Amino acid sequence: MLSIHHVLNAADRLRKVAACTPLLTSAALNEQLGRPVWVKAENQQVTGSFKFRGAYNALATLDREDRRRGVIGASSGNHATALARAAEHFEVPAVVVVPDDMPEVKRQAITDLGARIVSYDRRSGRRDALVHQLAHGKRLAIVPSANHEQVIAGAGTVGWEMLEEVPSLRSLLVPVGGGGLAAGTAVAACGHDPSLKVVGVEPAAANDTARSLSAGQLISIPPPVTIADGLGHSEPARIPFEINQRLLADVVTVPEEAIAAAMAYLFRHFRLVVEPSGAVAFAGLLQSLDRLPSGPVGVVVSGGNVDWGIYKTQLDHAMTRMETPAHAAAVLH
Repeated sequence: MLSIHHVLNAADRLRKVAACTPLLTSAALNEQLGRPVWVKAENQQVTGSFKFRGAYNALATLDREDRRRGVIGASSGNHATALARAAEHFEVPAVVVVPDDMPEVKRQAITDLGARIVSYDRRSGRRDALVHQLAHGKRLAIVPSANHEQVIAGAGTVGWEMLEEVPSLRSLLVPVGGGGLAAGTAVAACGHDPSLKVVGVEPAAANDTARSLSAGQLISIPPPVTIADGLGHSEPARIPFEINQRLLADVVTVPEEAIAAAMAYLFRHFRLVVEPSGAVAFAGLLQSLDRLPSGPVGVVVSGGNVDWGIYKTQLDHAMTRMETPAHAAAVLH
């Protein structure tokens, strides 16, 4: 069973290769929300997202001969980039299976790192079957984006770093896609203080985890459409789901407009450029502050690999709406 010891071992492996990203606070925002809020800027991580932590930790713990033959993984973009970067570090081949509508900025980053890209149609393609077919043919080691204990342990170092720096945190908000980051953070939090509440946040349009937790079993939904493309999962990954069932205090779902508003808040108060998936946990803070325990709150900003054209349009629209008092009151209900 995954424990805090796995997270601490991952932290040791990552110490010299991953960034210990900043934990930021804003006096103006704290006054507005009535409590201290700390934002973990994983958009400043290697490859622009927290995913490097899990990908590197998984490769570092692979059998050397398995690693030498190469690795393969499927992703909407950030895990693929992280896997390509980790493979480059270990000087091994990497194949990444990605949706054909993946943002161009993420596709280019993968190409620049030398990984081979295989595309599929996210609405009709059988992604996992394709991964296993390619892995079998090339004898590649599969490194999933979430459904892997060492990937989860690596992701958990995000939460551990937050709690090492601000041990007084009473709750942590984490975005949920496959569930690996939430699971790793929950394991780290439980090892630090079992009373600390970890809350997952996902788009309302991609609420597979909320539905699954409510049902007490894995539930599949149709391929979702959301601006948070990195969280557009149809079903939670099995290993993280089993952890999240035990350790998550709650799961909050947020509408698309709240995600865009969160991107604007993060730019205004922290000057952070954050992709929609990376802003989802902050959207959860704005939408559910009254559901959190009193005291300091930590929020994971998970990534910043934006498509500039789309980002500027979304940010401009959200900034304009923020100037409307009625809208600000509605967001902070």
